[in-house]
Parts: sequence; structure tokens; C-alpha cells
Amino acid sequence: MNIRLTTEEHVTTEPGETLHAALRRAGVDLVASCGGTGSCGKCKVRVVSGKFAGVPSTRLTLRERERGMVLACQTVAETDLYLEVPKESRLVVGDRIALSRTGELAAYLRTYGAEINPLTKRIDLELPPPTLTDSISDLDRLKRALVLAGFGGIRLSHGVLATMAGVLRCADWKVSLTYVEDNEFRDEALFLTSQDDARHRYGIAVDVGTTTVVLYLVSLADGAVVDVASTYNSQIQYGDDVITRIVFAAEQSDARHGVAALQSAVISDINALLDAVTARHAIADESIDAVTLAGNTTMSHIVWGLDPASIREEPYIPTLNFFPVWKAGTLRLKVNKQAPVFTMPCVASYVGGDIVAGVLASKMHRCPETALLMDIGTNGEIAIGNEEWLVTAACSAGPCFEGSGIRCGMRATAGAIESVRIDRSSFEPAVSVIGNVHSVGICGSGMIDAIAELFQCGLLNPKGHLVEGLTSRIRKGEDGLEYLLVRSPDRQNDIVLTQCDIENLLRAKAAMYAGVTTLLAEAGFTIDAIQRVYIAGGFGSYLNIEQAIFLGMLPDLPRDRFSYLGNTSITGAYLALLAKELRNEAEAIAARMTYIELSASRLFMDEYVSALFLPHTDLSQFPSVARRLGERKA
Repeated sequence: MNIRLTTEEHVTTEPGETLHAALRRAGVDLVASCGGTGSCGKCKVRVVSGKFAGVPSTRLTLRERERGMVLACQTVAETDLYLEVPKESRLVVGDRIALSRTGELAAYLRTYGAEINPLTKRIDLELPPPTLTDSISDLDRLKRALVLAGFGGIRLSHGVLATMAGVLRCADWKVSLTYVEDNEFRDEALFLTSQDDARHRYGIAVDVGTTTVVLYLVSLADGAVVDVASTYNSQIQYGDDVITRIVFAAEQSDARHGVAALQSAVISDINALLDAVTARHAIADESIDAVTLAGNTTMSHIVWGLDPASIREEPYIPTLNFFPVWKAGTLRLKVNKQAPVFTMPCVASYVGGDIVAGVLASKMHRCPETALLMDIGTNGEIAIGNEEWLVTAACSAGPCFEGSGIRCGMRATAGAIESVRIDRSSFEPAVSVIGNVHSVGICGSGMIDAIAELFQCGLLNPKGHLVEGLTSRIRKGEDGLEYLLVRSPDRQNDIVLTQCDIENLLRAKAAMYAGVTTLLAEAGFTIDAIQRVYIAGGFGSYLNIEQAIFLGMLPDLPRDRFSYLGNTSITGAYLALLAKELRNEAEAIAARMTYIELSASRLFMDEYVSALFLPHTDLSQFPSVARRLGERKA
């Protein structure tokens, strides 16, 4: 059957295939933060004509259903269809997420005192052409040139030998040999090119997040970030968090098939991002010859096709924490197949390479003052320490900070409400939208702002319940009470914050704060010991510190101690891509970090329950908030 879109795009669909799957296969990506389970209600499309079968959804209003709106992930075509895909339902691969200021990264790299020393290196060689009196083989001729250049110990792979004869002659015997350093064995040659072809080489740094995947395309010559792209992690279709994905793999008839499905999903995401950035800059796949990956322990295992089952089973042991440097061809990445892949080392089952990358990016491991790093995302990793000691834990905050599981939630990208202010007398909201465009949803920082504002206005009580009767903006929706943030012109796509959304965020903020207090207690310190607080995460640059403290998510410390670092996972991966010294430093960080398992801590559960209130059951931990609440009552 055929699907024709109002934009004149054409898609074919297989029998029983959902519209979401068919559209995605054809390159029409839809917003679907639930991964196609029907729970987020964001993959709305309108059937203009044709017959279809679908599962009724409470995510669609009666008026939407009357207009022919359906959820693409829950709908199957029965005849040829004519479809309209609303702008707000489209997910543009390569969409820019709220990230670190990439233009400053090369300068930031220099502050480490490290020279650009990427995973792959290049030797320029000029070989004397063969003659009747100098008729040694091409291999011996190349080896002779390497010895003269001081690189006689390099191993030559079959891939180099297979193309060597043609490359040498086409390049008029002026070639560049690209190789990778190996700390355990001899350095290995990866490929041979003409010196002209070798002038522009690139690498990619990838943050493999539970909810989102972010990619930097980097020039290996000067460290410049050429392009940035991001998308949802397609593994969401198998579960919102790492536990549900591990369970999915384990429940298959053969766990290897489940792991392969998860691996295929995220590799497809990375390749889609590669397609986007290489097309924009007309870069050949073969020109990308170095890769670094940063992700939590489960994501790192799945990327490499390793069964993560033991991670969720007591005593929670991963297959490995330190990954060998393997080849990109093993992963079927759309880069040079011989490109080496450095995976940021992990610490334990629930603290992975993303938090190691964060510590590296923050430099807290180099400083004498005690610092707190909070990676505000799905897994909620935190680290506390200084140049002498480091402790770490994961709080399992859930995906709501990244927009998943929230009625109108979305990533911190164009169209997302990033901040909210509510008038204290009229209760009318004023919103700020990323990109200064029409709002289509709300991201994590906007949700934190909105809930803090509702609490300050008295529209939300300390238990996190919406208070009826004060404003018409608090109304009964299909999922219970909700606060109307933005009214759409047709009343069909109102942006709301539901009671369920608020409860999800309260659980997430409670997990983050309880993780901090528990980790400090385990290390024998109190909140006052923290001299610096580094906020990391995809939307970190948009987070309002004052509002987050008012909610009870961040510790109530002097505001000048807080710094935004943005996505430190991708920043750390970028640093490791370019400097051998920092790759070694990342491995040293992972080796010296002490991991605390919060799921086995009774103290953590006590702290978590106390933190479920606004801001906390113990107001003495939030003196500035207590003062503001007192002023409001007065």
C-alpha cells in the first residue's frame, strides 16, 4: 500500500506495519519519545483520506479524532492513504539540542595543557619509484621508507596491503600512512592515501545517552567542531530506561537477539546523524577516521553488542569497565571501517563513561576544592570530590528532564518552552521559547520553572498537588487536573502541565537531591563542604538555579558556587578524541572513583521520601527558600 503526504512525499507500507514504522523507514522521522508505545501521544498525523485500523488513544481529544487525527505508532493502513504530518509532529534528524558552546571547545582543550594528539596519526612519506635496478616489492619499499622516517615498528594490516599498489602509483609515490597508537602492542597502520586526499581528516565524538544521542563532527587538524547533530535514542521503543531495556533483551527467546535489536537501534541513530552532517559538508564516510563514544555502562555495553543482563542482577557486575580500542567496522558505523573507536571507561554498573567524561570536562579531579557534579538526565549520575578523592553514584531520575513521559515534553531544542514566569495576581504565564519560534512543547528547564512558579504563587501545595479554584488555567483534563501554559489558536494543541507530569518531576528532583545528601553522608561530609557545583545535562545551560533550589532539587548554597557546563558527556568525548593525554586521564579518573550503590542504601530511601515534598520536609536544609515562603505568607 502507498502513503502520499500533503508535502508530496511518498511512502510504501508493508501489511501490518504501523504508520510510524513506515514513515521512519522512508526517512520521515516523527517525535515519539515513548518509542512508539502510544503513551506520549506526540506522533500525531491526520488521515485526509483512506481507511485505517488503530488502537483508540486517550492522547487524542474528541475534536482531534473527528478531524482524522491518529497516533502513527498505533495505526495501520488498510488502503492507500493521504496523510498530513503536522510540523510539531516531525523530528528533524540533525536537530540542534541545547549544547555546550562548541566554538569555544578548541580553546578549552588548550587549557588542559594538552596538545592535539588524536586517536589516529599520519605520516607523510615520499617513496622512490621502482626501477629495473631497484625492483623490491611495494611492501618492502614502504617498510624501507618507514624505517628511514623512524617508524619501522608499525604493523601493516591487510587493509593497507590490499590497496597499496594502486594508491602508491596514483599518488606518484607521495603518500600518507594513517596509524593508531597502541599502548600494549605495536602501532598499527590503518590505511594509505595520497597526501592530497589526507589533508582533511575528521573524527566524531558521540554521547550515547539513554534518551538522546548527540554527535560532534570534529576536524582532527585543529579541533574545530564542524557540525553538531542530535536525535532521540530509538531504543526508547524497548523501554524508557536502562532497566526496561535490559529486561527486554533478557525476555527474548535468545538474549543475543534482544541485544542485537537494541544495538541496531542506536547504531542506526548514529548513522542517521552521520548522514545528516556529512551531507551538509560534502564529507566522504572514509574521511572520518577516529571515533570516541561516551555513555552509561548499559549503553556502552549495548553499543558493542555485549549482554548487559548482569548489570541489573545483584551484585550488579558489568562485563567490563575498560574497553579495548576496537574498529568502527565492527559497529557498521558510516565512517572509515578501519577507524579506531575509543570508549570512555566506566566505573560500575550504573556509573559509566558519561560521568567519567563529565569529571574530565569539569576538571574537578585536578582541583583542591571539593566539587559536586550533577548530570541532570535520565540516570541522574552525580560525583563529589577533588584532586585527592572522588565518589560517585546514580540516582535513576528517569527521562522526564529530557521530555520523555511528559504530556507536552520535548528536548531542549527550537520550539521548547525554556522558562516560565507566572503573574502573582492574575496567575497568567509568560513563557520564553528556544529559538524565539512558535512553542510546540516544554523542556526540562521549562518544567522546573513552571512548577517552581506554581508553588510560589500558591497554585501548588507542598505535596505537589494543583490547587483548584484560584484560576481558570487550572482545569480538569483527560488525565486529571492540569495547568494551561499556552493556549493554541485551534484549542487542539494546548501546552499543559498535568498533575501526573508534576509528580514525575517531583520524583526525579527527589532522587537527585537524595543522591547528593546520601553520597555526602557516606563520604563523611555535609552540604557546606561543597565549594563548587557543576550542572551538566542536555538542558543545563537553560536551568534556572534559583528555581531549582526553590523546588528542592539543588542544594541551598551561595549562588556564586554554581556553574553551567552543558552536556559534559559529549564535551569529555570531544576532549578524549583529540588528546592522548586526556584519554589516559579519563582512564585514571575511572580507576580512582569510589562507587556507592544507592539501591542498597536505607539512608537513600529515607532521604528520597523526605525530598518528595516542596522543597523538602526539613526546611532547615533550604534556609533561603524558607525565608521566601515566610515573606509570601506575610
